[in-house]
Amino acid sequence: MSPPDERYCPTPTTPALGDAFFDAVTPAAFPRPTMRFRNDRIAAPLGLATLDDAEWIAHFARFQSLPDNLPQPLALRYHGHQFQQYNARLGDGRGFLYAQLRDPAGRLLDLSTKGSGQTPYSRGADGRLTLKGGVRELLATEMLEALGVHTSKTLSLIETGEALQRNDEPSPTRAAVLVRVVWSSVRFGTFQRLAHEGDRAALLRLIEFVLANYYPALPASPERLFAEITQRTAALIADWAAAGFVHGVLNSDNLNVTGESFDYGPWRFLPHYDPRFTAAYFDQTGLYAFGRQDAAVRWNLERLAECFIPIAGRGPIERALIDFEARVLAGVADKMLARLNLEARSPAEDSLLAQRCLCFLEASKLPWDRFFFDWEGGAAAAPRALGGPHRAAYEAPRFLSLRAELEDRAPRSAARLASPYLVGDGPVTMVIDEVERVWDAIAERDDWAPLTAKLADVRRLAAHMRLSA
Repeated sequence: MSPPDERYCPTPTTPALGDAFFDAVTPAAFPRPTMRFRNDRIAAPLGLATLDDAEWIAHFARFQSLPDNLPQPLALRYHGHQFQQYNARLGDGRGFLYAQLRDPAGRLLDLSTKGSGQTPYSRGADGRLTLKGGVRELLATEMLEALGVHTSKTLSLIETGEALQRNDEPSPTRAAVLVRVVWSSVRFGTFQRLAHEGDRAALLRLIEFVLANYYPALPASPERLFAEITQRTAALIADWAAAGFVHGVLNSDNLNVTGESFDYGPWRFLPHYDPRFTAAYFDQTGLYAFGRQDAAVRWNLERLAECFIPIAGRGPIERALIDFEARVLAGVADKMLARLNLEARSPAEDSLLAQRCLCFLEASKLPWDRFFFDWEGGAAAAPRALGGPHRAAYEAPRFLSLRAELEDRAPRSAARLASPYLVGDGPVTMVIDEVERVWDAIAERDDWAPLTAKLADVRRLAAHMRLSA
């Protein structure tokens, strides 16, 4: 088998943590692997795009080791709070860490899997992923990346040729195995397991590992690390808010130390602004509703803080949490204005404008993405907004003062004003009806053209958003 190209930089670091952090596992044997998606845009800078399709399947469906990388996949150990109930029976149950490498900037990245078979933490489940679940994760990561959210990337999606039985969708249903690129596989729950077991030495070792591999520029102190995790997590919540994204399952094992969004199950994008909007049918109380994501994540950060306090002391850790809400509010305002391509002013002015936009969106029930499309660029956007399908809402008296504020702001990016994306009929969106149409075409006719077309649209949005740089 030919090796990856010269940009491939294997860096298997996790084994240095020791056997107490993982279990070596054997991948499932899939009967008929069929390539459904390979992300050469992500693979190229990692030195993996030169793999031919047979080699790709050998590595990302049969999980033959990459050169000089992990000799065997590792199922990582962690605990966590699920809907705020502690669970000590977690861990990688249908995935594992397959390989680690560095990107051209020197950043350590993990290649991790979903649907790759049973592990010691499968808890009786089959360790598999439905093809629909794989398609949904692909769509989520592509859309979030296009909108500038710090997210894992979908590297590969391969159908496995298996039929699965599921209680929450028509069965039998098709199976897949997914490989994602994620900055870090160290979860809040990784710390929680060690704290639960009273293993102070292992906690210290994990803190040193995270500092050395993900934050080498930080002072080597637990309190500084916790503060950085808190800040990055606040930024992630702001990103989700501006994107109109609802993760759905904000358990502490679904948050990591680099503030990266990952592990997409029952996610949704807002059809219109509704703080009570939930993504998961099983979230009966709305614990993880759109408007409660910041509170849910703050609660998880407090559980992480409990792991750091015995090492760093209560004062420094609690101080790091004090400004979490303020960071989220400021971040939401900045990200909303960035999506509108409008200049920032003072934090107070920006937050007030963002809140006025939200009040209008809640009262009007206008489509979330359409509002940002219609008013991108402020005054320059008026002909587009008033020539679109929501002219009546924009001419209503209750909008006039907000319109004046939007038009009073200069654009952040002149290049985005001239983008062909804004000449189209409307925004690229990813609401649930569109996702279901993409899947229905695959399920009913094995027609992958709608998925290909949707991904092309999302890449068009991504190109537009990159003009902000």
